[in-house]
Amino acid sequence: MGFLTTVTQGLVRGADRMSKWTSKRGPRTFYKGRGAKGTGVHAPGWKFVQIKEQVPEFIVPNLTGFKLKPYVNYRAPAGTDTPLTARALFMETVAPAIEKDFKEGTFDPDNLEKYGFEPIQEGKLFQLYPKNFPR
Repeated sequence: MGFLTTVTQGLVRGADRMSKWTSKRGPRTFYKGRGAKGTGVHAPGWKFVQIKEQVPEFIVPNLTGFKLKPYVNYRAPAGTDTPLTARALFMETVAPAIEKDFKEGTFDPDNLEKYGFEPIQEGKLFQLYPKNFPR
């Protein structure tokens, strides 16, 4: 349906037909709801039988002595963490092991697989170095 057709129908039939369909506009048996899952079934005679397995159970941890509050002010300053770069990741994960081996005299430039370097990375979806980054 085009825009002009919709506008014409709204003018001819009345603007009320173009308004949003809600439970106020439907018959008295109409219940639109808000997408929540039912917790039981309707039995004969307009009775509702609640099923225990369908009732949500909220498990809340014990927060006694917890110092943080649940509200965060929107005026709170932004975090001070700097973004993680490839150099910073290398310096945190691989560089200490290379420096240690270099000081001990056991560093071998031909054996970089020890530090996570993969010499052949063609065909991989993500080409990462080192492969043992912190998770």
